[in-house]
Amino acid sequence: MEASEELTHDRRNIRRLVLEAAFAANKGHIGSALSIVDILLAAEIALGPFYTQKRESNLVLSKGHAASALYALMTLRGQLTQQNLESYCSDGSILGTHPSVELAGVTFASGSLGQGLGVAAGLALADRIECSDRRTLCVLSDAELNEGSTWEALLVANHHKLRNLVVAVDLNGQQALGRTQEVLNTDGVASAVAALGWQVRVVSGHDVGAMVAAMKDFPEDRPLLLLCETILGSGVSFMEKRIEWHYLPVNSEQFADAVAEVMKGNPR
Repeated sequence: MEASEELTHDRRNIRRLVLEAAFAANKGHIGSALSIVDILLAAEIALGPFYTQKRESNLVLSKGHAASALYALMTLRGQLTQQNLESYCSDGSILGTHPSVELAGVTFASGSLGQGLGVAAGLALADRIECSDRRTLCVLSDAELNEGSTWEALLVANHHKLRNLVVAVDLNGQQALGRTQEVLNTDGVASAVAALGWQVRVVSGHDVGAMVAAMKDFPEDRPLLLLCETILGSGVSFMEKRIEWHYLPVNSEQFADAVAEVMKGNPR
């Protein structure tokens, strides 16, 4: 397959695997997982694999409830088996709702929202001390901008000039209890983070090429924050921008419709 065909294949099949895992487990968080699929693909291309024991980059999935997207990518890459994926959220499985350090390539068991960026900054600082050229990506939910610990970590990362740290905010405008603007408006985050010394860029979170370019063109003297404008439930029309798909599982009819749509579509 040509590169564009391969990317389309990956975007569709990772979404399919997310749906399959959720349907088998009768679990929610589907919309949140679908919104970060393209961010993970862009990071894999720009920074190198982050899901193997000897990884080329670090990934901190701070919005850990979207872990099924990571599991789906790892399954597509042969790092997990289909049987592993089918065990998602079952008793004794290493694939929980949130990622566990029992899984090779996972360095931080996220789930308590707002803690991930502090861990990511620590990893980036440790790599710099060890003279490693590895880079660290932290994927945040926009709701984690509600947390004071996130802002403390933003200050620390700039203080240490962690140019090897990239933060991608999954800016889907929604969170568990409502729309972000209604829960805690974060419209001024770009200027606020830039004022803290970060390089800030706004990019479509479903334009893999644009995100790859932004992740590769990183600043020489400061960390990089990407505000990735995404759609909750991206690729499944009846889920898109609907808050209930933060939680709901799919029934058999919805599952069949969703899989058919993602396998023929090209998410925005």
